[in-house]
Amino acid sequence: MNNPLVSICIPTYNGAQFIGEAMDSIIIQEYAHIEIIVSDDDSTDDTLKIICSYEQKTTFPIRIVHHSPKGIGANWNYCLKHANGFYIKFLFQDDILKPNCIDQMVSVMEKYPLLGLVACKRDFVIEGKENDEFFQKWLNNYADLQEHLDLTYSPIAILNKSFFKSPVFYKPPINIIGEPSAVMFKKSLMDQIGFFRSDLKQNLDIEYWFRILKHNSVGIINKKLISFRIHSEQATQKNSGQIGQDVAVLSKLLYTDYFWLLNKTKKKQLLFRYNFLGRIISKGLGIMS
Repeated sequence: MNNPLVSICIPTYNGAQFIGEAMDSIIIQEYAHIEIIVSDDDSTDDTLKIICSYEQKTTFPIRIVHHSPKGIGANWNYCLKHANGFYIKFLFQDDILKPNCIDQMVSVMEKYPLLGLVACKRDFVIEGKENDEFFQKWLNNYADLQEHLDLTYSPIAILNKSFFKSPVFYKPPINIIGEPSAVMFKKSLMDQIGFFRSDLKQNLDIEYWFRILKHNSVGIINKKLISFRIHSEQATQKNSGQIGQDVAVLSKLLYTDYFWLLNKTKKKQLLFRYNFLGRIISKGLGIMS
């Protein structure tokens, strides 16, 4: 396909502080066939005013979807429902695309048509002291999400559903693909796997990547094509209290939807936790589930 349309989807809420940098990174893209879809969760600051100012700075069409707040997942899904592109490229209001990001991702997806999603490495923009203990711990754990996977890049690494059997599956970091700003995927996947879950607050991207990986191969580009911003006001930090609830949902989903794809150790853990006979056996053996 020549120059497939890419929908850059930006879910926003009171993002005036950084949205200009995000928009600047779009209008300098080397790839030209782009539309911008903004789904706004009823911002009360200058987010939309700033975005509208870019209508005079770019020939890329900008469509803004207004709605009442219904949660993070709903905001992401509003973007998807209004996107016309062959490919979906999320960009969160805090993050920045490198100028060659879209071009590189489209090239990979077109070269490897069996891929459903492609992800890239990330640079980081730290709002605060870089030697702060929180930031250093975060970077130590999440700077390279695929580092522990021992992937071979030739020129990209490819994951498929066999990864569910890996002994490192569902071990930290659980998200081995990346944040939404670091991926691009085929819009047609939504006909197969649906939309993001609106009941999850923190790990809805991880759950969606699992669904994609169950049915489609995923490519990893060994290049830093985005800059991911780390700061105290980002949604990841504000929703950190939801992690326990989300992990419980994900764990149950592994049992109901992925059980036969998993390795024996993980299957046993899930049986001891969710299967009636398994719970009886684990209790008799003194195993904590």
